[in-house]
Amino acid sequence: MSTPRISTTGSAATPSQGSTPAQTTTLGLATEPGLATEPGLATAARLMRLYAVSRRIPAALAAIAGCAIALRVALLGHWDAYGALQLPLVIETAAATMVAATVASPFGEPERVCGRWLPFLRLAATVALTLIAASALVIAAATGGHLAGGTLDALRNVAGITGLGLLCAAALGGGLSWTGPTAYLIPGVYALYTQWHGPALTTPWLWPARPPRDLGGALCAGLVFAAGLAVITLRGARDRAGDQG
Repeated sequence: MSTPRISTTGSAATPSQGSTPAQTTTLGLATEPGLATEPGLATAARLMRLYAVSRRIPAALAAIAGCAIALRVALLGHWDAYGALQLPLVIETAAATMVAATVASPFGEPERVCGRWLPFLRLAATVALTLIAASALVIAAATGGHLAGGTLDALRNVAGITGLGLLCAAALGGGLSWTGPTAYLIPGVYALYTQWHGPALTTPWLWPARPPRDLGGALCAGLVFAAGLAVITLRGARDRAGDQG
């Protein structure tokens, strides 16, 4: 007399019953081929939602929207030549600061040790927010206003200044990520001023003062953004007691 086989669901299976991979799994869950990935997708969606909430990404999106509205309102006025470039730079810096602020972790080292998906979440969230910030400003200016530097200038400025914020978050902590963009704003505004009141500052590292299609300025801004993105992706913001809670 043969012993009945035990299926992976824990019930006895007779030779006439049999079992197929579509009916049982090693986890003891009856599934169908088309539904096999649903638990994984649900987990991924929940993980992204929790990450967004813990990094205050909804608040950052609201602040970016506020920057876009402020830019649109500011463009209603009539500005002189360098004022038309300096004012958008101030708003672009504010939007970039909002992006950099989202890399601060409220959990610190335990999250870094246990969260194997963190690098991918940091990378995706930071790139997405940077694109959203630049796009929001460009779209706001396009709705009836005129952005003096154009789309390329806005993309370059937001990306480069965001990179400065990311580097400061990695070195000083997420709560101090604003220091780099704010400090850079001062020479950036002055460099724009010198384009009309010489001697002009022409270094590509002060990319806000370079023409929108200037290759050197674009490379410098892109390099800073890439460096900040790489550091934040691999190690995250520096842990500080004031950033956790």
